[in-house]
This record gives sequence, C-alpha cells and structure tokens, in this order.
Amino acid sequence: MTKIERIGAHSHIRGLGLTDDLTPKASAQGMVGQIKARRAAGVVQNMIKEGKLAGQAVLIAGQPGTGKTAIALGLAQSLGSDTPFTAISASEIYSLGMSKTEVLTQAFRRSIGVRIKEETEIIEGEVVEVQIDRPATGTGAKVGKLTLKTTEMETIYDLGNKLIESLTKEKVQAGDVITIDKATGKITKLGRSFTRARDYDATGPQTRFVQCPEGELQKRKEVVHTVTLHEIDVINNRTQGFLALFSGDTGEIKGEVRQQINAKVAEWREEGKAELVPGVLFVDEVHMLDIECFSFLNRALEDDMAPVVIVATNRGITRIRGTQNMSPHGIPIDMLDRMIIIKTVPYQEKEIKEILKIRCSTP
Repeated sequence: MTKIERIGAHSHIRGLGLTDDLTPKASAQGMVGQIKARRAAGVVQNMIKEGKLAGQAVLIAGQPGTGKTAIALGLAQSLGSDTPFTAISASEIYSLGMSKTEVLTQAFRRSIGVRIKEETEIIEGEVVEVQIDRPATGTGAKVGKLTLKTTEMETIYDLGNKLIESLTKEKVQAGDVITIDKATGKITKLGRSFTRARDYDATGPQTRFVQCPEGELQKRKEVVHTVTLHEIDVINNRTQGFLALFSGDTGEIKGEVRQQINAKVAEWREEGKAELVPGVLFVDEVHMLDIECFSFLNRALEDDMAPVVIVATNRGITRIRGTQNMSPHGIPIDMLDRMIIIKTVPYQEKEIKEILKIRCSTP
C-alpha cells in the first residue's frame, strides 16, 4: 500500500512547538499562538507516553478556525513519525454506505499500528555497474547484469525482469549504495558512496553520502515494518473485497476476521515479534454523532487496543442527536466525564499573518 502525502491545510504541522519543559514557543514546528491549548496538549502528550490516559479521551472545544485540527495533528506528530493518525468528520459516518459502528471500528483500527520485527536476507553493496540489454526487435524479455561490491568482495548478479524494473524505477546508477530484499526483490537506495563524492561539482540537498558496506554482500538483517490493524484486516479480507465488486457488498469486514487477527497479533506480542503502536483518532464535528455512536465510543475506549481519541466541536449547549436531552457540546454527560477538555481561543491578527507566512512558504 502506497501512502500519498498531499499539500493540505495542515501539511506544515510538524509538532506542538514546545520546549522540554512544555513551554510553547511563539512560532515553531508550524504552530502559532494558542499558547494555553498547546501547553495543555503537551501535558496530554506526556500522559500518553506514561500510559496514564487509558479509558479517557480528549475534547478540543473552541470557535471555528481556532486551530483544533492543527493541535490534534501536532499532538500525533510529537508522539513519533510512525504514529498512525486518522482524521474523520462525524458527518462522514452517515454517508459511507456502511453501518455506523463499522465506520467507527475501521477508524479505530486505522489508528492502531503494529510494529512487526522480522529477519530477512538482503544483499547490500555499492553499485559498480548496471548493464541492461534490450531486444533489438523491441519485444521480449530484458536481460541484464548488476555488479555490486563491498570493501572485501565484488560479485556480478544476473537480473530478471522484476529486478530490472525495480532498478529502473529507483533510478539506480553506478556509485549508489543499495539493498535488495531477497524475499521480495525490493530495492532500497541508501545513498551515494563517498568515493563518488567528487564526480559532480554540485549536488542537491537531498543527496546523502554513505560509506561502502563492509563484509559479505549477503547478510541477515532485522527489518521493522509498521502497519495498521485495518491494513491487516483488509489483506485478510481480500476474498470478500474481491467478491464485493460483483455482489454490491458494502465492504464491511467480518467480526470473525478481526477476532483471528487480534489473536494472531496477541501471539506475536507474546513471542516478541511485534508491538502495538497506539495512534491518534481525531473526530471533528463530534456533536454530529448520535447516541448510538457515543455508546460505541464509550465501550471502545475501554478496549486494550484503543488509540488516543481526540474529538473537536464548536458547539455550546446543544441537543444530543437521537435524544431530546440537552448537554454541553452535544456529548452525553457520562462521556464528558471521561474527557480532558482543551479550550482554544480566536487568533489575533498578527498570529493570522504569521500563519499565512508559514503556509505560503511551505514547499
């Protein structure tokens, strides 16, 4: 699965912009203003890292345009680069063609990462030469040879179609230091060799120079993959997803599949092969949820594999959907009792100008 990062309203956010003692900087990591709210989010961040937020949620309440989503995203970024972050709007739940609980379940499982450790055989070395022969007729299979070396040895490998396509896609050339996963054929460029540093007068800022690998070309290496529970669900539910194209199925994942995956993940955790990475689920317009959704959230927060749930709203006292009861922010009182509330305030004019400068300068 390929993740595409687009330039959006909050793509410049890189964290909460706090010092080590949780003092907010005036402008840092894409965050401007909201001093009290950012400091409160920093306290929540420490609670999450220390495991003191179990069974609770975070409510960010404030007027429209006061940076509620930015604070939630900054909190997720500050927890780690591989922390899963899922943002949904409560109104989406009613328009996706699935049951409300299924949409929420999928959102929850998108927000829970599984860091899987495994040993794999790789080939790692500096590229000496890449030779690809194309048929004169223009049709038929391509053949080629790849020469790799380390500080101690040099070997020539015959290439098949798959590896040739991977080399072409990664634009591998002589002087690159690469790794090849023997199981999957995946090629990863580690950088340019220091011995080739003088080949060019100018190099881009993204160019990375590394040492030529030592030892043998073939070696065993521990590889760490981080995937979400929902991605594992989809892979194991592949047959149902394929049949859905012809049967008009809504794409809901069976409970039995999830139970089997939960059991397998628990087994991996016991064996030390995997660990859970609790992510962040951000639900905007939370006042749009009805009493059934709140009941589901109340129960889901107590689960062993629950992510950090952050909700946001711009409403005051309003009716809880599905009932005739009035409540602060349209959230049931028993749900409010388990929430840490962060208040945002309107931006000042100078802060808005600073935000616009950052947004316009973001590449």
